[in-house]
Amino acid sequence: MLPASLGPLDFSLEPDLHPLYPTSSYLSQLLSPDSGLAPSQKTELVSHSLSRACVFGDLSLLQYLLSDHQAQSYIDLSIREEDGLSLISLAILGFGSESERDVEREECIRLLIAQGADPGSADKAGWTALHHAAVLCPPTLVSHLMTHGCSPFAETRRRLTPLDIVTAHTVLPGRDDIALLLEEAMRSQGWMGGRVEEKRRALNEKLKHKARQRSVREDVSKVLGLQNQWWGSYEEDDSSLSDDPDGDDDGVDEALYTPPLDFTSMLAWSPQELSHIFDSVIRTSHASVRNSQPAITLYLMARFACLTCDQTWLEDLILGATDAIEEKFFNRSEDITCLMFCLYNATVWLHLMQCDNSINEGCEMLGSFELLEQVINSVFVFIIRYAERRIDQLLDAALLDNSPMPNSDSVQFESEWSFLRPFSAKKKSATNTPDPRKLKNGIPSSPPFLPTRPPSPSLSLHSQTPLTPKGLSSLRQTLSRAKTPSTPAYAVFSEVSQGLRDLTSFLTALHTLLTLSDINPVLIIQFWSQVMYWTSCEIFNRILTRKKYLCRSKAVQIGMNLVVLEEWVEDMGLPRGIVSHLTPVKDLLHWLRCLSSITDFSDLVATIQTMKSINPLQMRRAVRDYKYEVNEGRMTDECIQYLTQLQKDWERHRVKLGVEAMRKEMGERERERELDDSIASEANTRPPSVNASSETSAAQNSIDMLFDRSHSQSEWESAKPVQVLGELLDSRHMLPLFLPSDPRMLSATPAKLAVTKYSEQANPRPSANARSSSRASTVDGGAMKWRCRSRNVRNVKFETLRWVDRFRTKPQTFPRPVPGEEYEETYPSTPLSDDVGDLHIDTNVPHAVPHGTPLTKRPSARSRGRLSIVGEPVIAISL
Repeated sequence: MLPASLGPLDFSLEPDLHPLYPTSSYLSQLLSPDSGLAPSQKTELVSHSLSRACVFGDLSLLQYLLSDHQAQSYIDLSIREEDGLSLISLAILGFGSESERDVEREECIRLLIAQGADPGSADKAGWTALHHAAVLCPPTLVSHLMTHGCSPFAETRRRLTPLDIVTAHTVLPGRDDIALLLEEAMRSQGWMGGRVEEKRRALNEKLKHKARQRSVREDVSKVLGLQNQWWGSYEEDDSSLSDDPDGDDDGVDEALYTPPLDFTSMLAWSPQELSHIFDSVIRTSHASVRNSQPAITLYLMARFACLTCDQTWLEDLILGATDAIEEKFFNRSEDITCLMFCLYNATVWLHLMQCDNSINEGCEMLGSFELLEQVINSVFVFIIRYAERRIDQLLDAALLDNSPMPNSDSVQFESEWSFLRPFSAKKKSATNTPDPRKLKNGIPSSPPFLPTRPPSPSLSLHSQTPLTPKGLSSLRQTLSRAKTPSTPAYAVFSEVSQGLRDLTSFLTALHTLLTLSDINPVLIIQFWSQVMYWTSCEIFNRILTRKKYLCRSKAVQIGMNLVVLEEWVEDMGLPRGIVSHLTPVKDLLHWLRCLSSITDFSDLVATIQTMKSINPLQMRRAVRDYKYEVNEGRMTDECIQYLTQLQKDWERHRVKLGVEAMRKEMGERERERELDDSIASEANTRPPSVNASSETSAAQNSIDMLFDRSHSQSEWESAKPVQVLGELLDSRHMLPLFLPSDPRMLSATPAKLAVTKYSEQANPRPSANARSSSRASTVDGGAMKWRCRSRNVRNVKFETLRWVDRFRTKPQTFPRPVPGEEYEETYPSTPLSDDVGDLHIDTNVPHAVPHGTPLTKRPSARSRGRLSIVGEPVIAISL
């Protein structure tokens, strides 16, 4: 029995003031006056229900709470969670979890703002509703928040604005429109860009630049068939894309070129190790772009030989290294990356040797510089041969047979039948279509290496051959144009044939490879000058020796294709002088276009006087083999007789020049013989330099002028080839190669301006506006774009010593003969003790003269196959 003092017990349940899913019916019961809840309890219930409505985006519940007269007295829109999150922030954080309720959630936020909730209040971390909305909400809600009190300049405790949150390092995926909206809102209020925004933009530009680099490398590798190992960890300097010359190494200290005379700037070696070092550093070294470590290794070894040893050591090093380099690119003549690697390192090695004042005198007396220049010239010729072989496969389809004119195949010629033309058209299309199975990367594969260039028409064709009747094949080609359907008309070069596209793609890829490989810019210019000269000779000879090209329509067609080649030279930023090699071809095409319309003798004389690049023999042969179109005019007999007389006069002039050249050659041989006798009698007498001639001096000054930023590169003129006395041009003639007089310029690298737009330059027919802007930036841009990288090429990497030492698998033993006693001195390959606390290394060279060991006597006239000191007894030098 219960005690009488206790009243009746109340077992009714306490109301839940924190329901998980509050509903309007549940709240109406608890908020009624009969519920028995205290005002504090009702306030707690309404606040919790507001939070749950915002978390779940329950618009109906939120509308009920804000409109119900019983709940309005208990509503507080400034309540916060434990982390300081406001009601608006709670609603924003739910975006994305249930995408089907995002529209209802956005209406909840708009309703809260309309009822007076503060959108600019921050949580404990300093994040406002706009910070959260920038990451999660759509642009419409972000814009609504900024127009109702949220400031885009609000910062968190880490001083981050909403824009910084979205674009901290890179723009968040899918938030580009939000970033643009916030940025424009801030700029409209005078914002000029913040610290994080500047870092973000710099990082974005860097990432875009790396993506362009990767795309360029992939395109070049695809066209030229390069391996990915060639690029290695290629990282282009950001300064290489700038036109500011302040980043150059022009003003470096002289100590950079001539290091101190100690062992920190040398690499000790012995003659017994020389062959192994050459194998490791040159023969088996991995070719990679912009890798100058082989050149630095040979330079440090040359310093050791020249400053601490005698001339025999230096001579063995130079001769052995140059032989190994030549053996490398001779055996891999089809590998363009190997050729680039050898050319780059040979140029850097020559730069390092010539700029070092402590050894350049001794190297000059030994003839080391001339030997290195010969190596550079040899590998330079191999790269030219590679380009010629590839261009030879594309030349006919790109420039000679490509027809950019509409209805070009419908031209009819005299004495030709027309009913057989459809048959030859089909045969021609079948024979000219390359087999896709034999193509590599869209272009024909290169033929095996030949020691000579692609075959040009033989010079024996200079002799006149009698005209023969046309055979059946000629008849088919003639009659194939009758019913051939006309191709679509080109709207001012709006489309490009595949052959022309393949040619320009190869040229652009090769130029890009030269630029990315940091080949010296004057070598690149002279390379394209030689290639363009060969191309001009080949086009000229093929036109003159193939009768199908000796007509007016073909001349117009080839002339239009040559315009693409000229524009390519301008788009690549090369000097205009390179295009001057095409002058003979343009004169020949002009002659073919106008010869049938010349009926007056005075017009013939005036026309001939304007053509300075072709001789009467070439004019006469073009007239003799010319194919006249139907109803085309003819040259008068008087004009033909005048050309015949000019031809005879020119042949007599050619004989006279040949006799004079023979006498001149005999005189030069006699002078060389006398000079050799005088050198044999007097050892210190040196032969006069070839550069003493005026023509050579002018060409050398033209090369040096390219490095003068006060002169425009358009002032550069290519070396003039020899005068042609016969009918055909000599495409085998090599233009002279010149290096800059200042050895510091050998470390110059080309600007990467043309490389960054490879995809645009690979298209040979850009729009008119694009071409005009390109010409304005390249042709009228003034001086040649280049940078001096003397400091970069001297960076010695740790892998360099590994290259030299990787063949050492056991302690090395060096013989040292001593009178009366013989013993061996063994040097371990690893340290004997780990205790190096008291170890002191003296890097000074004892008893060294300030300017190195003078080499006073001339090198012996021994050939490269002379007996080396390797393998002979060697007395070790005490250091």
